[in-house]
Amino acid sequence: MRITNLDMDVLRSFVTGTELGSFAKAAERLGRSQSAISLQLKKLEEQVGETLLRKEGRSLILTAPGEILFSYARRLLELNDEAVAAARGVAVEGWVRLGIVQDFAEHWLPSLLGRFARAHPSVRVEVTVDRGVNLAEQIAKGELDLGLTWGDYPTPQRRKLADVSIRWIGRAGYRHAAGEPVPLIAFRPPCTFRKRAIEALDAAGIPWRVAFTSPSLTGLYAAVEAGLGVTPRTAIGQSSRLALLGPESGLPDLAPPIELYLHRALERGTPAMERLTETLLETLESDLVTMRQRDISAQ
Repeated sequence: MRITNLDMDVLRSFVTGTELGSFAKAAERLGRSQSAISLQLKKLEEQVGETLLRKEGRSLILTAPGEILFSYARRLLELNDEAVAAARGVAVEGWVRLGIVQDFAEHWLPSLLGRFARAHPSVRVEVTVDRGVNLAEQIAKGELDLGLTWGDYPTPQRRKLADVSIRWIGRAGYRHAAGEPVPLIAFRPPCTFRKRAIEALDAAGIPWRVAFTSPSLTGLYAAVEAGLGVTPRTAIGQSSRLALLGPESGLPDLAPPIELYLHRALERGTPAMERLTETLLETLESDLVTMRQRDISAQ
């Protein structure tokens, strides 16, 4: 079989455009013309002999071969970038204090820390997993360097990263029985997800009751898996044993989306902090595109 060598530059355009949901945005980010990006994608499809993307409304959706290539392309780019960062950043040392909300802790955090540690083994990362309001307070006090939260909180430096859809999550096949109160599973207030769910149910005239509360997201999902009710969250961190519920469930839409923010204690931090920020944003983009694909396919 003839060996095909994929172009790293072409793969970067493919991954960037897919993650951003727009190859026009990819062209802007990568400093190329849209026609140049289009030629790269055409070349990539010719190399693999498959159609990689298809249009669905205004969105670009990966085909089955596209999903396979996207997964490999991300890994190839990560290895490429780690190799370059490791070669350039051997002298980077220090300590970074990172705070994240629970949704990212189990499946996303290990990937981030593993990738960062391979490139910068001399940097120590201390992680705090907590609710967004608590993380923002620690950022404002200088007790954390970086924080990833749902919602906007007053911190010295903050940047909105994405708008993420809130969805009802429950056991597959869940249907709300008309007239019966919806069994709601959520954190104790203050909680944006809980507040948004109650507002949507009240607006739709659907009764509800709090069936279960827990300080941990793991506890919420365990209660949902046990059939105690449904919970309002994003597709990020969702248990594979649970489903994103659509209109057929009889539950109201939870628009608008929730905002994902990155908070920083300083506008310009140490080299270690800046490198972790770069790795965090790159890892997060990959996670968000996977979440968007799942969200679209579940609708």
